[in-house]
Amino acid sequence: MTTIADPVIGRWYKDLESNLTFKVVAIEGNDESVEVQFANGDLGEYDNESWYGSTIDYIEDPEDWSAPFDELEADDLGYTDPDRHARPDAEDLDISDLLD
Repeated sequence: MTTIADPVIGRWYKDLESNLTFKVVAIEGNDESVEVQFANGDLGEYDNESWYGSTIDYIEDPEDWSAPFDELEADDLGYTDPDRHARPDAEDLDISDLLD
């Protein structure tokens, strides 16, 4: 079986033979290489021949997709304010007002 999944920057993949999961972080057009970051944080690279000769397929983003990024701050995840949907007057709100 060979890869039919084209590399897409930001997408997660799994090599079905080696059982390694990784994210494509760059595609270099000059030398036609695909740079990846494995789930353990290691960086790697595939050339086009090895990419399409492997058994790589798309996968869903892992639950802990930030694991490879050791020093990732909450700001980098895109949600810096964990309470941004709270109403300013939520403390004054009586639940019985909502039931009427």
